[in-house]
Amino acid sequence: MALNRRQFGATAIGSMAAMWAAPSIAEGKKVSLKVGGQFADSHPSSKAMDTACAEIRQQSSGRIDIQFFPNAQLGSDAAMLTQVRSGALDMMTASGISMQVVSPIAGISGMAFAFSDYAHVWQAMDGDLGASIRTGLDKVGIFAFPKILDSGYRNITTSNHPIDSVEDLKGMKMRVPPSPVWVSLFTALGSSPTSITINELYSALQTKIVDGQENPLTIIESGKYFEVQKYCSITEHMWDGLWIIANGKRIKSLSSDDLALITKSFEAATDKQRTETERLNTDLEGSLKSKGLVFNRPEKSQFRKALTKAGFYADWKQKYGPEAWAVLERYSGSLA
Repeated sequence: MALNRRQFGATAIGSMAAMWAAPSIAEGKKVSLKVGGQFADSHPSSKAMDTACAEIRQQSSGRIDIQFFPNAQLGSDAAMLTQVRSGALDMMTASGISMQVVSPIAGISGMAFAFSDYAHVWQAMDGDLGASIRTGLDKVGIFAFPKILDSGYRNITTSNHPIDSVEDLKGMKMRVPPSPVWVSLFTALGSSPTSITINELYSALQTKIVDGQENPLTIIESGKYFEVQKYCSITEHMWDGLWIIANGKRIKSLSSDDLALITKSFEAATDKQRTETERLNTDLEGSLKSKGLVFNRPEKSQFRKALTKAGFYADWKQKYGPEAWAVLERYSGSLA
């Protein structure tokens, strides 16, 4: 039924009043944010962050000027984490295991052989385990967005021989990220772990400072480690992800509308990135084989038995505490 003029006028005035009462996101205060990333711009996490930042700029008509800097342009993981905590850097992508130096519980999701498949990973990280990690980070001034990016299951590459058994790791010079979990894991397996940052890893492999390293296939491919490594052993010894984190005070100073827009864009990009990373970590094997990398699949149970015998799980259960460990085992099953 057609509106008469009086009805139309009242409707139009009401609509305009509603618009004036709730200004659009594009009309708010100018916001500038820098986000640091550690991996090459070709890595799925870097692509996801670049896409999300572009979406935020577009949705805010450029008012939220958020820029992503991949490939450790703003510093190593440790350097960027220090900057985020001090407020010198607004945001970054960060592995939970790398952040355990400032919040011990952050590394619990990287426990060796904890998650048998992706279904268990996402149940844990989108559930109580992820919530516990975010709460721990918040206590040290770090805000973590609700959904974690997928880095993938980690595998071992070597230059001298494949890893078919625990014995093959004895005395091997293994590069590991600067984190207590990684160091203790490979020490328990008998190798000689050396902490080297991701931006120095290629040269360390090229100059034989270390014999091998461990990473998901996406990082092995994007970092071009196949050029300086011969073997890839599919151990899937650890799952790892990247939290999108921010300086707590900085993020909480944003308006609720701005934070909602940023969160929504990050979550949409994360969902797509998870699907793409899972696919790539399967499909890349064929591509890497064509580039000369030789693959093998050792029996995983032998590594877990060796870790149990060495007291690895018992030690970390004590460090994390029974409450946090119980949350982990709700998704992983009994580990110790």
